[in-house]
Amino acid sequence: MAKPTTAWHADHANFARLLGLLERELVSFHGGDQPDYALMLDIVYYLRHYPDVVHHPREDVAFARLVERDPAMQLPIARRLQEHRVIASVGDELLALLQAVAEGALVKRSTVESSVATYLVYYRHHLAAEEQEVIPRAGDLLTPGDWAAVAAAPAVPDPLFGNDFEARYRELRRQIELEARRAEDSA
Repeated sequence: MAKPTTAWHADHANFARLLGLLERELVSFHGGDQPDYALMLDIVYYLRHYPDVVHHPREDVAFARLVERDPAMQLPIARRLQEHRVIASVGDELLALLQAVAEGALVKRSTVESSVATYLVYYRHHLAAEEQEVIPRAGDLLTPGDWAAVAAAPAVPDPLFGNDFEARYRELRRQIELEARRAEDSA
């Protein structure tokens, strides 16, 4: 049987892959090239929707159970929950900005760069903090009953990394596969 934290790690790895693609577009943009705004929009759209529908509700259950098991985790958990709100806010702003650019609005390069960079920094810090501070403690302390409660949280199939991905993510999925092949070739 797989460790209960495996799905948590897998989601984080997928999110990190997407952040890597977003950063690649940022680097291209910073270098004066034309980034793929549609790809950037799909990345941020996914990161604003799937985690809020599936990943974060499951984390919320795990977080609550973890604080019950170890009250010393209350402050680190409160920080992670606050980060969820900050990432959501920054992500909504970035999503609106990218949508405006995609619709032809003139936006200063520095505004786009700053917004993407801010999102990347917040999201990556958040993932690292959960991986280092929260998931190991959850793996050690949560009981099979706790993990059953986590698994019972509402879920929908992953629209990007699942078997039946949504058509809107066709190009993003292709880019992810290309990146994976590049990584294999360079290894």
